[in-house]
Order: sequence, then C-alpha cells, then structure tokens
Amino acid sequence: MRQRRLKNEINVVPYIDVMLVLLVIFMVATPMMTTGSVDLPASGTAPQKPDKYVKVQIKDDGSLSLFSIKGDETKLKGIKELKIELAKAADQNTPILIAGAKDTQYKNVIEVLDEAKRAGFQRVGLETASASK
Repeated sequence: MRQRRLKNEINVVPYIDVMLVLLVIFMVATPMMTTGSVDLPASGTAPQKPDKYVKVQIKDDGSLSLFSIKGDETKLKGIKELKIELAKAADQNTPILIAGAKDTQYKNVIEVLDEAKRAGFQRVGLETASASK
C-alpha cells in the first residue's frame, strides 16, 4: 500500500475573504463616524459687549492670557492656573468673554468655557469680530 504525502501549504482563500468583508465594513462605517462642520451664528447677532468684563484669550497654539477688568494681562500656563486666576480676578457676577483666535482648536475653547462655569460665573460669552470686517 502506498503512503500519502502531506502538503506543506496553507490555503489563504478564506483569509482573503475575511479581509475583504472587513474592508467593506470599515468603508461603510468610517463616513458615519466623522461629523460635518459646525454652523456657528453670525457675529452680527451678538449683543453689545458689557462695560466691565474679564477676558480670557486663547491663541492658536493653545496658550492662555487673562485680562482683568482694568485690562492688565496675565499669561497663564494652563487650565489649572486659569481656575486659580479666575477666583482672584473678579466676583461671580462679572461677565467673562472668551476670545479664541481664528485657528484655535475647538477643544481649547470648550475647556475654558467649562472652567469658567465650574468657577461659578453665570455670564460667560464668546467674543467675536464685528460683521463689518
């Protein structure tokens, strides 16, 4: 009787089928995970700035500056330092304006908004450029 020889090959066709199915799943799921752009209101609808306010400025690189009611600038190292300085800057009835540069990341603005609200300030707004520019 003749003995059978074993083949040292791997059948890769089932693996290719699985990879193609995964590719199709990711191609369909990826557009659903990304969101479109955000429609923000025009600056022409914003009310006039208050007479006295504290201003937090966020630059493109994420660095923060705090301007007191008198206009004195304090450069901040981060969100934790912002919390301390907001407590010193004014009482909680003072309005706070947050000014983000054009290319500032949205998450930086949200972090500053959250910190101002956590500090107890009720009147927090975003500073915008005038519509006539």
